[in-house]
Amino acid sequence: MTGLRYVYAVCRPFSTPLQAQLSGVAGDPPRLLTHHGLVAVVSHVPEADFGEDPLRAHLEDLDWLTAVARAHQGVIDALTTVTTPLPLRLGTVFRDDSGVRTMIEAREESFRRTLDRLEGRVEWGVKVYVEDAPRQDTAASAPARPASGRDYLRQRRMQTKSHEELWQRAETFATRLHETLSEAAEDSRLHAPQNPTLSGASGRNVLNAAYLVPRAKSEEFVEMVDRTKDGVPGIRVELTGPWAAYSFAGEPSERQTEGEGA
Repeated sequence: MTGLRYVYAVCRPFSTPLQAQLSGVAGDPPRLLTHHGLVAVVSHVPEADFGEDPLRAHLEDLDWLTAVARAHQGVIDALTTVTTPLPLRLGTVFRDDSGVRTMIEAREESFRRTLDRLEGRVEWGVKVYVEDAPRQDTAASAPARPASGRDYLRQRRMQTKSHEELWQRAETFATRLHETLSEAAEDSRLHAPQNPTLSGASGRNVLNAAYLVPRAKSEEFVEMVDRTKDGVPGIRVELTGPWAAYSFAGEPSERQTEGEGA
């Protein structure tokens, strides 16, 4: 099959086969390209979609980008069950196998250092949200209708004070939780709070963190998070993972689609 080479990840050689019928980006099954003792996991993608100009245009198409991201993540998830992958940036494309080999040679030392650091480790994500509003089961639980302007202002002050107190509790809770989990993990990263409009999650995100945890200690880490989930009314804790260690992969900032390739 002809086409450009889409690269999902770099890892060390592994013997366990990937799951049968695994489909990658654009429907092509991933294959392993070994070079200098490292493995690039690649598949073929059409130049009509992944060449430099069409790819730039597609990055503005949310539906197309979502489909590519899901296929990309599916391959990474499959790799994570059999080895420790070093995920590459979404849309990493080269002209041919030679371009992939050149990339491996240029970044070989960095790849090896990072793979040594990530070996046997996974990423867990923890988010803390302040709920939008207390749940009300009946209309009777709603505030009484203000009898006057003074009553209205009093109710508004009480609501504002209650909201501010909840935010203070949430910030204190999130800070303590992050400190506790960071001590239990080998490394941690704080990400910017998620925009609820983009994430679709309810509530306001006050902690968005990732933790690098040895796979063998993941159960202990999960239990630690679970013990906090119902700790403070109005505050929600969400745990995701285990993931490949995206937050700790040390991806360089340079553009991954090579000028020579796509």
